[in-house]
Amino acid sequence: MTTLTQTLPQQLYLLCYTVDKGKFQLDNLQGRGQLLRAGALTELARDGLLDAKGGKVIRVPGKTPDDSFTASVWGDLPDSRPKGWLSFVHNKAHTAETPVRDQLAAAGEVTVSRGRVMGLIPADRVTVVHPEEVRALQERVRDTVLKGFAPMTIPLDELAMAVFAVELEVTCVWSRADVRTHKQALKALAARFDELVPGLRKALRDSYLSSRAVGGGWSA
Repeated sequence: MTTLTQTLPQQLYLLCYTVDKGKFQLDNLQGRGQLLRAGALTELARDGLLDAKGGKVIRVPGKTPDDSFTASVWGDLPDSRPKGWLSFVHNKAHTAETPVRDQLAAAGEVTVSRGRVMGLIPADRVTVVHPEEVRALQERVRDTVLKGFAPMTIPLDELAMAVFAVELEVTCVWSRADVRTHKQALKALAARFDELVPGLRKALRDSYLSSRAVGGGWSA
């Protein structure tokens, strides 16, 4: 796995893998579709292809992103009048996972096989090919806090992974004990992210809580 060439949505997908158990646990998949869209939106903000002033978002003219998934998210954004973030995180979340998963499968980073959940419900089983590299990615994200880096020095992609994992309660990155122990440091990271992409983090959290309430938020 070469993270330098992976998109942020692809890294976020892999970040949810529980290496010790060799699988994506269901409690770390709630809201993953929203997570991937938030990752694409973060990339668009990083690359100057959206404007997030005032806590709303609008598309900025520019070269269409090379990545097809990020390009599709960019195309969803309004181009004439800013609108709230939530619909762009939430409404197409159920369509987000398959294209990102298929990109990773094509790159040889995951394998996909057909199985059944609880022996009854047909579902795709996704297995990470290089679990040790996912563990290294998770450790790099955790280092944003554990090594005491100043929030302003953390690249936006790594900042987003650290912050989003808290908002979606991804326990293979931050355990509940971690969140309690590092509460102030994590709040500082969230505040920094909000300075850079105002409104997106709150929309992701709101979307996650609404999907969790009905037991959904992921597709494959």
